Amino acid sequence: MVYTSVAGNPTSLVDTSERAVEISIHSPSQYICANCEKILPDWKNELSFWVVIVLQQSQYEIDKITPEIEVEKQRLREKFMRFGFDVAFVLRDRGYLTDLIDPRTGYPLLSRPGKYPHDDTAVVKALLGYPAIKNKCHVLVHPKWGTAVYPSTLISTAPPFLLKKIIKSIALLHGWKEKI
Repeated sequence: MVYTSVAGNPTSLVDTSERAVEISIHSPSQYICANCEKILPDWKNELSFWVVIVLQQSQYEIDKITPEIEVEKQRLREKFMRFGFDVAFVLRDRGYLTDLIDPRTGYPLLSRPGKYPHDDTAVVKALLGYPAIKNKCHVLVHPKWGTAVYPSTLISTAPPFLLKKIIKSIALLHGWKEKI
């Protein structure tokens, strides 16, 4: 896991289909810091939090809109949401404010939505430096997977060492194992 303010090498995992999953922990981008109250209004008094980026490799390049690609995006969204809810509830049970952002809408799923949606693609571009293509929606270009990447984010006040520990244990429960 990466848990510094500068992007590094993320933890590389594989799912049950041997598709790659990368998870990294970062300080929030300047945009999130400046607009936190407008994105997550319930977090207005939080001074310190971390952004967890989850990148799942898609079986298709997702730079077009086709029925197959939309089904794949929904499948990856559901995988992230099952994983993200498990992580969030464990951390919330321990007293840490945690939320996951719906990749489709950009709004938090466990907190009151703000005036602005969160943009997973923009966050990945800002924190990892990956380029994005703008067509009908923003599409990331991963250095290894091209546009076959589905980004999602989770935000938490939990410290990085605890995030890493919980994420690793929950990842195993979801069939995501370390890539060897």
